[in-house]
Amino acid sequence: MFTIDAHLDLSMNAMEWNRDLQLPVDAIRSREAGQNDKPDRGKGVVSFPELRKGNIGLVVATQIARYVAPGNNLPGWFSPQQAWSQTQGQLAWYKAMEEAGEMIMIKDKQGLEQHLAYWNDGTPNDKKRIGYILSLEGADSLVTVGHLERAYHAGLRAVGPAHYGPGRYANGTDATGHLNEQGRQLLKEMEKLNIILDATHLCDDAFWDAMDLFNGPVWASHNNCRTLVDHNRQFSDDMIRTLIQKGAVIGGALDAWMMVPGWIRFQSTPEAMNCNLEKMVDHLDHICQIAGNSLHVGIGSDLDGAFGKEQCPYDLETIADLQSLPALLSKRGYTAADIENVMHGNWLRFLRNAWK
Repeated sequence: MFTIDAHLDLSMNAMEWNRDLQLPVDAIRSREAGQNDKPDRGKGVVSFPELRKGNIGLVVATQIARYVAPGNNLPGWFSPQQAWSQTQGQLAWYKAMEEAGEMIMIKDKQGLEQHLAYWNDGTPNDKKRIGYILSLEGADSLVTVGHLERAYHAGLRAVGPAHYGPGRYANGTDATGHLNEQGRQLLKEMEKLNIILDATHLCDDAFWDAMDLFNGPVWASHNNCRTLVDHNRQFSDDMIRTLIQKGAVIGGALDAWMMVPGWIRFQSTPEAMNCNLEKMVDHLDHICQIAGNSLHVGIGSDLDGAFGKEQCPYDLETIADLQSLPALLSKRGYTAADIENVMHGNWLRFLRNAWK
């Protein structure tokens, strides 16, 4: 089934992990054999050939570069200007992949419809360009609010104001605090430019501020449920209800610690924790039960988002195995129409509405 993945850190993998995503996953793993600078070396699951194999013809692809103030021990850049430059290098990689015939940027409804017709024309996927919608994960790299318009003209169509920790515009996972004035101005500019607000990673204070202030399109590209795994990274049921009221779609993520309770980083294994794709369906189903329908869930896998096989479902060898989800959903009683909603239909409806 045609599939959309609403969150992949492709440029981060290319530029910081030094992965040539044009290669098969096995070749990338082999190249990394013996390396230990990253916990997921030799364990990646994403590459262009695997996306095509899994009929994943459209993705939301990120730029990401955090600013870290003195005393912030998270990895990142020591000035907003450095962070901006990093995102521009990532953009240059996406453009290089376009020139290589691997990808094509989708930034409006006409381009979306053309790409869907192209991808679903009945011919083999082997050489087809993968469509990508450009998203910024964490807004720290926007040196000023004025940089947002520059980024928009370069193709940026979605922004998550926060990532982990304290941010220049909004605080994120494991942090607290309301939107600052700069963050409020950012939301106003996003609304003016019709840029999608990605609510993922917003801390609770900033989330509720954003829900009150922002009147444009809202999605959550990769987020799971706090009721099932109790952590501030996840959405509470009240947050989910508010997103549903705003017409949002929430993408289920495949990072194991977000899927099963009790995960201990660098100790737990997917097999020992019984972390499989069924657990993703648990989170999707929880949202569907709150909504009373299947209209607000999709896939936002976050695969190879600084983790690999060691921290994703044990029954997923590569991202192509997202094609296991329709059978799992069917087993839960989801109809063919419901399954199409999850795999691609909800993201497409959202984009068509946002870009009309």
